Amino acid sequence: MMFWYDHGVSGWGWFAMSAGMILFWALIITVAVLLFRALNRPTQHTRTPAEDILRERLARGEIDEDEYRRRLNALHAGPLTKP
Repeated sequence: MMFWYDHGVSGWGWFAMSAGMILFWALIITVAVLLFRALNRPTQHTRTPAEDILRERLARGEIDEDEYRRRLNALHAGPLTKP
C-alpha cells in the first residue's frame, strides 16, 4: 500500500515553504549586516569646551589656522607635568 502519495504538500504548501525560507534568510542576512555596521562604526570624538573656544576664536579671526592647530595639538597631548 502506497497511500503516502495522497497526503503530500500541495502547490500552496510548496509556495509557503519557499517564501518562508526566503524570508528567513533575508532576516538572517539583514541582522548580520546591521550587526556588522554597528560593530564597525567609528567611535565619535567628543569635543571639549576648550576645543569649542578655540574653534570660535578661529572663526572670529582672533587666531590663525597655525595657532589653532598648535593649541589643539597641545590640548590633545594632555596636561603638562612639572618635574
